[in-house]
Amino acid sequence: MLDIKFIAENKELVKEGLAKKGYTAEQINIDALLALYKDVNKLKTSTQALAEEKNRLSNSIKSASAEERPAIIAKSKELGEQLKKEQEQLAEEQQKFDNIMWKMPNLPSPQSPVAPDETGNVVIKKVGEPTKFDFEPKDHVELMELNDWSEMERITKVSGARTYAIKNELSRLELAMHMLVLDKLAAHGFTTITVPSLAKQKPLYGMGYLPFAQDEIYYMPADDLYLSGTAELVLNSLHADEILSENDLPVLYAGFSPCFRREAGAAGKDTRGLVRVHQFLKTEQFVICKNDITESEKWHQTLLQISEEVLQDLELPYQVLEICTGDMGAPKYRQYDLEAWTPSQNCYRETHSCSNITEWQARRTNLRYRDNKDGKVKFAHTLNNTGIATPRILAPFMENHQQADYTVRIPEKLQPYMNGKKFIGKNAK
Repeated sequence: MLDIKFIAENKELVKEGLAKKGYTAEQINIDALLALYKDVNKLKTSTQALAEEKNRLSNSIKSASAEERPAIIAKSKELGEQLKKEQEQLAEEQQKFDNIMWKMPNLPSPQSPVAPDETGNVVIKKVGEPTKFDFEPKDHVELMELNDWSEMERITKVSGARTYAIKNELSRLELAMHMLVLDKLAAHGFTTITVPSLAKQKPLYGMGYLPFAQDEIYYMPADDLYLSGTAELVLNSLHADEILSENDLPVLYAGFSPCFRREAGAAGKDTRGLVRVHQFLKTEQFVICKNDITESEKWHQTLLQISEEVLQDLELPYQVLEICTGDMGAPKYRQYDLEAWTPSQNCYRETHSCSNITEWQARRTNLRYRDNKDGKVKFAHTLNNTGIATPRILAPFMENHQQADYTVRIPEKLQPYMNGKKFIGKNAK
């Protein structure tokens, strides 16, 4: 959510930012929003004045003479009816205003590439060369079948499409990757925290899932609860309505949770194997820091560095993308994606998404802190980044590290989490 006062004082800048993100004046009309804001404020002033006058008249009834009382009571009743009418009008106008503000995206960074869609994303870094083989490589689904690592067909009968069941060494590998990342984040000062995959509606608005990604969310009407697509959802509201001390910042969380996404907009994309599934495991990096763009951009680079370390530990060739304005989501101020080389598809595929949200989420959750210098209460900045998400990353991992005998090599940094094994698979020695 943006500050309405900022919008009023920077109307053209806001319009420009919305246009960069692909929003039209028909979708969000800033002039109409500001006119509505004035109407709401006028009604607030008017209703307050009416309420005060009605209270004054009511209080004067006791001291009034018998002759004066009927007129005072009639006037008070008239004011009460007028007040009720204006309060109803205020509630209606306030709801219209709030609905627009909840749909207001964050403005993009001046450094973000300006383009309408993903074709405008910019590769800013490549590490490692695409893996080459002296044998005919398999894709990750074939490797799972050859090594008895999955029950993909059977689980589909039980749980439907876009689900997975992996077993034996591959299931241990999945958990080993999370332990590697959790240890890494702990070494960087993050607090490990496991969080529920259930959330009420309010945190979804706080994060920005609602109203922007309704089709991607699982909802359980009998319980009025939603299934979370990332630990960020819960962590972003963990300190909602609190006023932290600046001395408490930054707050660094390494959140682990099962995650659920409907993938409603992904029909026909990545349907084979482990890349796009409805339920997965994710370790999420989440940061709450001071309301200072220099500070939050510093943390943005730190989060990006940690994700690069993860891919380097896993010895995967990867590239870093600066995401353009038209491809980043509504909450994002600035975004990087990391993509690992996936041999079977002969391209890089996303493994991490690293975003600076500035104060946009904190305004929606009322997450604040008291500044040490001036004692003022300010909205915090929040940032998030994938620590690791499985099983998605298992696909490029297996494909890049496969051997001619269908075994999969375990990188040195991961071996301690796999009981020292250097290879896994039926033919591993």
